[in-house]
Amino acid sequence: MKKIARFLLRLFFGFRAFNEEVLNTPGPILLIPNHVSWLDWLFVGVCLDDDWRFVTSSATAETSWLHRKIMVNRRTYPIDPLSPYAAKHMAEFLKKGGRLVLFAEGRISLTGALMKLFEGTGFLLHKTEARVIIAYLRGAKRIRWVRHKGRTQWFPRVDVHFSPVLTPPRPDHEGVAEARKKMTNWLRDRLVRQQFEIEMKYGPETVLTAIVQMIRKIPQKTILADPTGQKLTGSRLLIGADLLARCFRKILSPGTERIGVLLPNITATPIVLLALWAGNKVPALFNYSSGVPTMVTCAQVAGIRQIITSRRFLDRANLDLGPFIAAGIEFIFLEDERRHISATQKMLALIQQKIHPRRLLSGCSLTSDRTAVVLFTSGSEGMPKGVNLTHKNLLANIRQLLAITDIEDHDRVFNALPLFHSFGLMGALMPLVRGLFVYLYPSPLHYRLVPVALYDAACTIFLSTNTFLNGYARRAHPYDFCSLRYLIAGAEKLQQATADTWSRRFGVRVLEAYGATECSPGISVNSPLNPCFGSAGQLLPGMEYKLVAVEGIDNGGRLFVRGPNVMAGYLNPDADARFKALNGWYDTGDIARVDEDGFVYILGRLKRFAKVSGEMVSLTAVEDALAGAFPHYGLRCQVAVLSRADEEKGEALIAVTNEPALQLDEIRTVLRSKGLTNLCLPHEVKVVREIPKLGTGKVNHRELERLLPAI
Repeated sequence: MKKIARFLLRLFFGFRAFNEEVLNTPGPILLIPNHVSWLDWLFVGVCLDDDWRFVTSSATAETSWLHRKIMVNRRTYPIDPLSPYAAKHMAEFLKKGGRLVLFAEGRISLTGALMKLFEGTGFLLHKTEARVIIAYLRGAKRIRWVRHKGRTQWFPRVDVHFSPVLTPPRPDHEGVAEARKKMTNWLRDRLVRQQFEIEMKYGPETVLTAIVQMIRKIPQKTILADPTGQKLTGSRLLIGADLLARCFRKILSPGTERIGVLLPNITATPIVLLALWAGNKVPALFNYSSGVPTMVTCAQVAGIRQIITSRRFLDRANLDLGPFIAAGIEFIFLEDERRHISATQKMLALIQQKIHPRRLLSGCSLTSDRTAVVLFTSGSEGMPKGVNLTHKNLLANIRQLLAITDIEDHDRVFNALPLFHSFGLMGALMPLVRGLFVYLYPSPLHYRLVPVALYDAACTIFLSTNTFLNGYARRAHPYDFCSLRYLIAGAEKLQQATADTWSRRFGVRVLEAYGATECSPGISVNSPLNPCFGSAGQLLPGMEYKLVAVEGIDNGGRLFVRGPNVMAGYLNPDADARFKALNGWYDTGDIARVDEDGFVYILGRLKRFAKVSGEMVSLTAVEDALAGAFPHYGLRCQVAVLSRADEEKGEALIAVTNEPALQLDEIRTVLRSKGLTNLCLPHEVKVVREIPKLGTGKVNHRELERLLPAI
């Protein structure tokens, strides 16, 4: 019977099992798969010997005769989930050398993603010392018999991937409750990591291939929109990219790999990226907020000879092209190329797309290790560096995020962060790879308009930064963010005042994330299933870290990370040589501590510490303590903290504010009330009209230090 069932699964679902020989391991052992469909037991069961038994609910078995037939038989181990003795009975069975299959989520997933694990599983592992095999049912969430409301089909491809035998850690000198919790968290981490590793091994190798394969499944779904009112379905996106790729083949220099892109957040920008990838080119995204001299320097570092842009954008941004032209850089305008595309060409492209949906990949020779994009660092501590991010880097970070969240097919992403910033680029590429709708808004600085646009688009996922969230909170209606499920804040530290404001005013929990351009960008993220307020989240699956001791800092160290999302290298020779010397490790330059559960706490930039009377003081910690501390001056009031040389104490702190009425005594009183020592108290306060910001919303401390002598 089992052979017949397996043949039918192979016939209808293309079913395959990987590492199946591990199932011969003798008991006591637990097999724990993810649980996404009503047929999961069948996909797993055809791989098992007859002595394996499925844990089932005796209460659910009473639903109908069919339930009883499936859930109460010689291959099952029925339990009463409401009974306090259920776990005890399973533990006794395992101790006798039994082999159990347990769906640790306790229910079929309502989202298609991994849900919470019941701690009874951790209790079993703690009490029985059983070993574990975990299984990932890949593709099963797309069959018809599921509980989530996303896309399904009759016979999708389904695989099951079994892990090697895992031995759970054995907590020492801990109570049962704590040990149970740690075992459950360990198991969840293993399930998440397995999903990520399997997707990396068997999923598409390039971003272009991933997007094309996804759009083949949803060609008529609207996936792109912007404030101009233009909306693109998946099919129109690929047609536009195909037409533009043909134009680019005629005008782009064949010997030049890197092509500059100078465009805002509009629907045309992802089309340009896809078209360049289809032509085996590498887009280099310019930060237009950094100024023309910096952009020209970046172009020279990257060896850029041609830049794709828009006349309309250049007029609105008021950018002077003279220095570019003087440097020998040619501009290609999208408006001009659009006029060269005839109605006949558009019709032919439409027909070809219908006949051959993968046409965009024809002639494309990209590989996972090829550079996908060049981004430039913010330059907050020096001249920007060119960062080579490969297709593998970008896809790894996208899959890391998808593995720890329950993002669904009907989710809608709102992205106002510019695509030249790695966080903004992730906000555009992740939805396209996942098959979600994404609304691109051209500027995060429109504090009154962004909330209205998000409300009108009914978006459920919003990516932003602490600074911009404060701006939206000042102008938004309390109901503007009613549709949000995920609000992820990155690029700078989330201040408690910001999180409190969003929680009280909008009823939205802000999930803090941490990353760097060099890491594509995510390093750690808080998720609804595993949040820890005050931290920058848990390290993403596949990430390793180490802390290097720093003199004067006892509760942390300099953070180094390594993983598949870490860049291939820099364009700048000196910076690249330093990176390559670390053998894959990336020096974040941040001082951090990491707890035993993998949650990261950022204490500040190493360069943002001052040595006062021989003690290291975090300027970032002082700024965080002052954030939102002066509501009587309005939400606009901000305080930045710098340091200067001091003959007596080595260095002294200076507070810089945009509020003329703010007094030094008020600042010191707030810091003392929050428990900071006298070493953290500023010696003077300076007033500026506006605190300078980078394009990401972070304070530009480098520019502020330059302005300080003139204040």
